[in-house]
Amino acid sequence: MASVVELAQELIRRPSRAGIDEYGPVLGVLEDWLAVHGLPHRRLHDDAGSLVGLLVEISGGRPGPWWALDACVDTAPYGDETAWSFAPASGDVKDGWLLGRGSADSKLAAAMFCHIAADLAPRAAELRGGLAVLLDVDEHTGGFGGAHAFLVDEAAVTPAGVMIGYPGLDEVVVGGRGLWRASLAVYAPSGHSGSSRTVVGAISRAARLVGLLDAAELPGIDGESGFPLPPKLSVTSFHGGQGFSVTPDRCDLNVDVRTTPSFEAHDAETLVRKAVAELDAELPAPKPTEVTLVATWPPFHLTEEEQPASALLSAAAKAGLAVKAKTAGPSNIGNLLAGEGIPATAGFGVPYEGLHGIDERAHLFELRAVYTVYLRAVLALMQE
Repeated sequence: MASVVELAQELIRRPSRAGIDEYGPVLGVLEDWLAVHGLPHRRLHDDAGSLVGLLVEISGGRPGPWWALDACVDTAPYGDETAWSFAPASGDVKDGWLLGRGSADSKLAAAMFCHIAADLAPRAAELRGGLAVLLDVDEHTGGFGGAHAFLVDEAAVTPAGVMIGYPGLDEVVVGGRGLWRASLAVYAPSGHSGSSRTVVGAISRAARLVGLLDAAELPGIDGESGFPLPPKLSVTSFHGGQGFSVTPDRCDLNVDVRTTPSFEAHDAETLVRKAVAELDAELPAPKPTEVTLVATWPPFHLTEEEQPASALLSAAAKAGLAVKAKTAGPSNIGNLLAGEGIPATAGFGVPYEGLHGIDERAHLFELRAVYTVYLRAVLALMQE
């Protein structure tokens, strides 16, 4: 496993914070490594020509479905660097921990998946279908540009399933809630805060809308669907006004609704628009409240018998790991893939600390076992 760690160290030492750093240097490290090992690879670009990922493709010698491994090599920002006990771009190994931003999410997984491709390449002729390794550098923006570019690439084969290398040793994530997100613009007449005329300002109207949304009734867990989580609504942003002497004529809210198979995007929109209609009827304004859709992803959920979840769980059991299937509350790239009809797992890897926070680190003692699990899972899928 020394080579996997060495590659991960080089990746961590190339800062690739989403929206901050250039991605060429971190992808260059991967390209150099792949070239040395004779693995076919190419860059992926979005519609605007921006670099969004790297794709490795290993073709099997027998007909069959393709499968994909996916890991991001862009990262969250560092935050307060003075709060870290080591440099965010350290890449050092100390007391069995790989240190630095991206060690957990997900540069170690990227290095591991490249090595799995190298292990498979000499035996590709005996395998069915093919393996794609997607190395995404537009994941932490939420844009998932690498995945989008992969899915629309006419030269790439659409995979039958994807295994995403998010960290965490105890669980294989086989599902996640979807989301419906919208921005709401609440209006009112503007005026002087000291005026003798009473005006219900935009902030007060928006506060009432927050109350209506918080009080909205959401269904609980639907036992019939087998999805283990209920939907959830959160107001995540509230902005309006400036200074003290003016009551503003507009206040903006962001609403995030996490959806489930029994409470989907249409239900979320209906609930939010009902609250908006109640506000506008109760506290009329010259202009109705506007609802602007920002994003919507479907929920996804695989049973333990569906691929690639079955292969990954089986390989973990054979490795002696006590791993359970989990449906995650947050959404992830698996939701994007679900929208394209592609089943995915979205998490199994080494233990970690500080993901997206200070002192991010990944524990290396379990690396060999995790590597073995993924390799066995891929082989099982390509030998069926």
